[in-house]
Amino acid sequence: MGPPNDNARFAELALPHLDAAYNLARWLTRDPADAADVVQEAMTRALRFFGSFRGGNGKSWLLTIVRNTAFDWMKANRPADTVSHSDDRFGTEIENMQADGDSPEAALIRAADKQTLDTLMAALPPEFRECLVLRELEDLSYKEIAAVTGVPVGTVMSRLSRARRMMQRGWILEDAR
Repeated sequence: MGPPNDNARFAELALPHLDAAYNLARWLTRDPADAADVVQEAMTRALRFFGSFRGGNGKSWLLTIVRNTAFDWMKANRPADTVSHSDDRFGTEIENMQADGDSPEAALIRAADKQTLDTLMAALPPEFRECLVLRELEDLSYKEIAAVTGVPVGTVMSRLSRARRMMQRGWILEDAR
């Protein structure tokens, strides 16, 4: 660890992005407890290597560390999940989404839509899921996603397009049931 001043700078840079770090880890590992472990390890790594941070986008820097930590964790604990897939499998969790003023029917429809969305996202191959999470949930630019994932911007655009198509096809299949 660096001097106390570095610790304060690290906290100022990293803590605002803790939710984004957990969100990415949860979507990559597909398990809340595993995501918490990944984020803890990633924050430890980030603090350890904070001295090599040369400025720039702190969120992208931290999410890059979270991504790499998540894939290292999955390689060690769930190697089958790190294999690239190109199929359209689907799988996961429900939350009650009743908003104030919703009728029970509207809340049920919203919960079913959220379940379908979660299921479709969880079934995406990791490289597509991470791009979709970083763009649609964390609002990173294509350039920032390219920096986090270590792939060219064109590849990010292609992965996003394919992920969206897979989601759309899955949604259509769900509606047909």
